[in-house]
Amino acid sequence: MIPKVRRPKTRRMITLEVRANTAPSPAFRTITLGGPALADFEPAGDDQAVRLFFPRDGQAGLRMPTRDNEGWMAEVLMLPKSRRPWVRNYTIRRARPGEIDIEFALHDGDAPAASWARTARPGDPAGIFDMGVSYLPPPGVAWQLLAGDESAVPAILAILEGARSDLVAEVFLEVPSTADVRDLDPPPGVRVHWLPRDEPGRRPGTLALKTIEAADLPEGRAYTWVAGESALATGVRRHLVRERGWPKPDIAFLGYWRHGRAAPG
Repeated sequence: MIPKVRRPKTRRMITLEVRANTAPSPAFRTITLGGPALADFEPAGDDQAVRLFFPRDGQAGLRMPTRDNEGWMAEVLMLPKSRRPWVRNYTIRRARPGEIDIEFALHDGDAPAASWARTARPGDPAGIFDMGVSYLPPPGVAWQLLAGDESAVPAILAILEGARSDLVAEVFLEVPSTADVRDLDPPPGVRVHWLPRDEPGRRPGTLALKTIEAADLPEGRAYTWVAGESALATGVRRHLVRERGWPKPDIAFLGYWRHGRAAPG
C-alpha cells in the first residue's frame, strides 16, 4: 500500500533525546523527545510521519545515518547489527517548541519499538527523519470517515486536534480495552466511536472492520482515511468500493503492520 504523501520541502536527520515517558492509558506510551536540533524540524500537523531511530539492546549509543535523502536506508543496511539502529515509522502526536511527542501502541510480545518505549528514560538518544503527511482530503467532500486500530489512534487523534471546527466525520477507533478509551473534545460535527476489544486473543482490526461494514453511514461524497493492521486497511477499502460504490481515489488506506509478522530491520 503506497498512499499519496505530501513530502516536506526540506528535511534532515535530527538527533534528539528522551525528555519524558508517560502512559496515557494501559496499552499506550508517550515518549517526549527534545533537543536543539528540532529547530530544523517543521511541524506539519495531521498524520505527519517520521522515521524513528533508536538503539538496539546493548548498543552504547545511537548511530544515525548521515544522508538527508532516501540514500539513508542503504547506509543503515550496510552497518553491522552491532552498530545498526532500529528504524520504525511513527506519527508525531504533538509538537511544541523544542519538543515532540510520539505515542506507541504496546502490542503484545517483544517488538523492538514497544520494548524500547516501555523502558526509555530521560537522556536516552533517539532520532527522526520527516516523511510527510498522507491525510490529504480533497475539496468538495461532504464528510470524512476516519478509522484505525490502536496503531492508528495517535494519528487520528492528531488529525482531530488540528481539524477545522466545521469538520463532519464518523470516526472509528479500535483499542485493546475499555481502559484505553479517552475523553475527547472533537468538533461538533464529529462522532467518535470507541471500539474496545476487551477480548484477549482477538485479532486487532477485525472489530473495526465489522463495525464499519454494518454502519449506517451518512450520504454524500466522503473522504476516507483508514490505517492500522493490513487486513483492516485493505478490508475497509474493499468494502467501501465493492459494497458501497465509493470511488477509489477518495480512500487513503495504510497498512501500518501485519498481524503475526515482525517488521524487517
